[in-house]
Amino acid sequence: MSDRDSFHAGERAVQQCAGEAAIAERNIAVMTDTVIAGARPFIAKQFMVVLSSVDKVGAVWASILFGKPGFLRTEDGKSILIDAPLKERDEADPLWANIANQADLGMLFIELGSRRRYRVNGAVERMDGQGLSVQIREAYPNCPKYIQRRQLRQLGEARLPVQSAHGTVLRGTVEAIIGEADTVFVASRHAGSGADASHRGGGAGFIKLVNDNTLRIPDYPGNSLFNTLGNFRLDPRGGLCIPDFARGHLLQLTGAASVHWNQDDPQDETGGTRRFWDFKVEKWILRDTPQPMEWEYLDASPFNPAVQP
Repeated sequence: MSDRDSFHAGERAVQQCAGEAAIAERNIAVMTDTVIAGARPFIAKQFMVVLSSVDKVGAVWASILFGKPGFLRTEDGKSILIDAPLKERDEADPLWANIANQADLGMLFIELGSRRRYRVNGAVERMDGQGLSVQIREAYPNCPKYIQRRQLRQLGEARLPVQSAHGTVLRGTVEAIIGEADTVFVASRHAGSGADASHRGGGAGFIKLVNDNTLRIPDYPGNSLFNTLGNFRLDPRGGLCIPDFARGHLLQLTGAASVHWNQDDPQDETGGTRRFWDFKVEKWILRDTPQPMEWEYLDASPFNPAVQP
């Protein structure tokens, strides 16, 4: 069991609202304070990790790091080692400045091709010119629901600096990427439990634009732990990262979330939960991935609710 063998107040409040507190108490048994032996080879063979970090003014960001298998590893299950030499760090990504100021780091190891994922939260205990070491606070597996299967066919060498753009309004290319997205990664944080990185997926177009600075995302049935929504309950600041697999872009957005319960949902866009959350964007960064990549789309998750136009 992890050193957090229960839930914080935000998680408990959301579990109660959803009527899933008893399920959550059972499911927390999978949480430990080390990476279990069976998950260590899984982490070592990954070429991507999603990271959640917090900047010096408290804004939360989601990032994705890519590397050749072996750049992520845990030797004892108590810490995660990330090989990230200075020459391969994209300084356009807020991640590097964030973890220099705030040690909390959420990690999601996800293999899109097999729909496997493993979540680890902790704190950076060392960062130098070769990479970083993250002391693990809690670790647990997640279910394979809502992950669209993709296979990475080619991963090139990092080419820096990358092209990047910044803004606050969701128009043009940014609007198009959001409208086509079937995968988004979510960063959140809790003052005591730290940063957290999670995944949301659905049919292309499941993320809707409410206006030119607000997104609406349906909240599908999950593992009942409500880590993300529980964090938002106490601290609405969050981050999104939307990969544009076809064009090799990453769209990072930071802002604040608000959860809406018992909404009218005549076309069952939420998969029965009747929950949506809105994300008001304060700023965004659109940049090329440092490494050129070629992805092959395989298939959509069979659990995705239908997306309405």
